[in-house]
Amino acid sequence: MILKKQSQQRDLFESERSFRLLVEGVADYALYMLDPTGTITSWNIGGQRIKGYSSEEILGQHFSRFYTETDRANGRPARALRIAREQGRYEEEGWRVRKDGTFFWASVVIDPIREDGRLIGFAKITRDITERRDAQLRLEEMQKHLAEAQKLDALGQLTGGVAHDFNNILMIISGSLHFLKKNAGTDAKMQRAVSAIETATRRGAALTSQLLTFARRQSVNPQMIDLADRMEAIRDVLDTGAGSSVQLAFDLERPIWPVTVDVSELETALVNLVINARDAMPAGGTITIAAHNAVTDQPDERDFVAISVEDSGQGIAPDVLDKIFDPFFTTKPIGKGTGLGLSQVHGFAHQAGGTVKVESELGRGTKVTILLPRDEFALAAEKPGIAEVGGSGTVLLVEDNPDVASVSASLLEQLGYTVRRVPDAEAALRHIELHCVDLVFSDIVMPGKIDGLTLARLVREMRPELPILLATGYSDAAAGVRGDFPILRKPYEIHQLSQAIAQLPR
Repeated sequence: MILKKQSQQRDLFESERSFRLLVEGVADYALYMLDPTGTITSWNIGGQRIKGYSSEEILGQHFSRFYTETDRANGRPARALRIAREQGRYEEEGWRVRKDGTFFWASVVIDPIREDGRLIGFAKITRDITERRDAQLRLEEMQKHLAEAQKLDALGQLTGGVAHDFNNILMIISGSLHFLKKNAGTDAKMQRAVSAIETATRRGAALTSQLLTFARRQSVNPQMIDLADRMEAIRDVLDTGAGSSVQLAFDLERPIWPVTVDVSELETALVNLVINARDAMPAGGTITIAAHNAVTDQPDERDFVAISVEDSGQGIAPDVLDKIFDPFFTTKPIGKGTGLGLSQVHGFAHQAGGTVKVESELGRGTKVTILLPRDEFALAAEKPGIAEVGGSGTVLLVEDNPDVASVSASLLEQLGYTVRRVPDAEAALRHIELHCVDLVFSDIVMPGKIDGLTLARLVREMRPELPILLATGYSDAAAGVRGDFPILRKPYEIHQLSQAIAQLPR
């Protein structure tokens, strides 16, 4: 009996020794004991690795020293022990403090230890899960950006489709206006009606342009420009947009790197930002427009030119900040804004290969920064403006919409051209093979296997000397043009058509 008892004691001693060695040897977890008041009574190598204290330094100390000052002031350590004692376990994640004062994100479990029903202390397990938490936060941020991108893409497809159809309607209206203006005579009522239609048409064209830029389906005419010179050239326009109660300040670095953008879209984006900044300062203030070179520290990334518009106004609430680029979203009163200004800025920046960032704080103003990729090539000379001029010769008009084709043909005939109309690219190719024409004027988006851009490339192979002008209100295919063929944006007026033809290489 005595021998059996001694054997059991040896087994128990070995079991306790093995368990103690196991606990003390665990390096990835801080495993330690507390007495009922929270004083540390045991310590393992994991505790030393995670929290920085050796056994000699920490034994006999209260475990609350691992908490932040705020948590200690709020009584969090005592509350953790109370919950463990009353509910049988305490679990949480939160910030803890190492010996050197640095913080880490900890997963904590506290279990009460009882003997014969009496509390004799607590077993505490702590893990450093900072890396896991950081990875989770990065994943959530990526998912947020993905969801935002998907939402904007869906909105872009919807708005792009609506604007595409609306542009054809505007093309018919604006094209017919030229005929009405010529025949309005001296009738004052008729002239006022024509003027009202013309103003509404231009407003509609501007709105669809903003929609299409947001959707990144706008047909752009990229040019390499000197940004500082261009901003100086539109200073008066920006002054007008700012109004009399707001002061404009310019901070333009020189020399500034050249960028390749659609000039009209750049100017529209700047005007939109200035108007938004003005509206954020109803009592007046200062708008600072700045441009500077932004060098990236990543060897495989391009440098950027940063254009910012900063106001000293009301600022944007955090819950609104994520929505400001959504089309039709606005915080302005009804009738004071379309909700398309910032969506146009967003579309322009991304279409130009860049991005847009917003910094804002309530009561301290807003700063919107457009980042445009630096262009490494030399500046291209700008073409001078050309007035409406007459023409001669035969134009092959390729347009599938009969109403748009009628309007376009009428404008070409008023300019002095003879017009032959075909509804698609296949018919155009057959016509060019059989007949002599002096110019091909084609829409880009057409039914059939061949769109306008492909048609233009085929015509260039057949007749390299034949001038080609493309037209579109929107087209994904137009993104591949990049200067290969001139593009006239719908809806266009007769003087724009005349100028576009006059600029064609002969």
